[in-house]
Amino acid sequence: MKNKAIEYELLHECKQTGARRGIVHTPHGDIQTPIFMPVGTQATVKSMTPEELKEEVKAQIILSNTYHLYLRPGHKLVEEAGGLHEFMRWDRPILTDCGRISSV
Repeated sequence: MKNKAIEYELLHECKQTGARRGIVHTPHGDIQTPIFMPVGTQATVKSMTPEELKEEVKAQIILSNTYHLYLRPGHKLVEEAGGLHEFMRWDRPILTDCGRISSV
């Protein structure tokens, strides 16, 4: 997948508080905001499958820790798997905390 721009679409802003509701458009799908984001520290959300995250939790995005992935399983293994999305078997957006783990 080639890198595409990520865009934010503002749907509503509260005049009293400044709170906003919107959509973040990414190459892997749209994210309604505000959002609950499960944490998949080492490319997995503990005790849940990707299917359960999608169907039961209705997760639109997962947060993953790049440093932990670098330590284990390692960036080379993630690259060999086809990138972080393939390694995690997650076809929706992923937010990492410090840059890209894979050039794929």
